[in-house]
This record gives sequence, structure tokens and C-alpha cells, in this order.
Amino acid sequence: MSKRHDPDVLFKALADPSRRKLLDVLHANDGRTLSELCEHLEMTRQGVTQHLDLLAKANLVATVRQGREKLHFLNPVPLQEIYDRWIAKFERPRLKALSDLKRRLEKADD
Repeated sequence: MSKRHDPDVLFKALADPSRRKLLDVLHANDGRTLSELCEHLEMTRQGVTQHLDLLAKANLVATVRQGREKLHFLNPVPLQEIYDRWIAKFERPRLKALSDLKRRLEKADD
């Protein structure tokens, strides 16, 4: 991972189901206001704000001011970095095994 992304902060942010819900909501429709995000969680605006602050510290959410509103956007880059570092390397052998199996089965049909 790049030096500016702390994996501990990132995993802490992903550990909470409310924060994952916020990421899901932003994935479905990016650029939401705090009020729009609050509609999806049964907690106070202050609680949602605290979750968004932690997601921002993990670089998973970016904000942009638009007039009087602040819009929240999903930043998928840290998630891709997790995938590249910890998931993809375990997936390659599994995909190779499936490819080898497919080749063997196709030879057996000949």
C-alpha cells in the first residue's frame, strides 16, 4: 500500500457494519449529502458524521462542497489496494487450478 494509506485505519473503518452500509449507499449513488446518508442508518446525524469522519481518515470517502452542501463520494482506491495486496495473490492459484481442470476435462472429452 502507498505510504499515505494506513492499513490499520482502513481495516478499522471496514470493521463496522454501519460504515460498510455507508460505503454501499455511496457505491449505489455517489455524491450524497449528510441528510441523504442519514436516511439509511438508524442513528443521529452526529453518529453518521463520526462514521463519515473515520471513513474520510481511511481515505474511503472524499467530500466536495457544492454551495451550502457537502457531498460525499466513495473513493475505491484503498479497497483496490487491499485487493491487490491481500486478495489477488490468493486468487491467482485458484484460477490457475480451475484453468488446469478445464484443460484436463476438455482433453478427456477428445
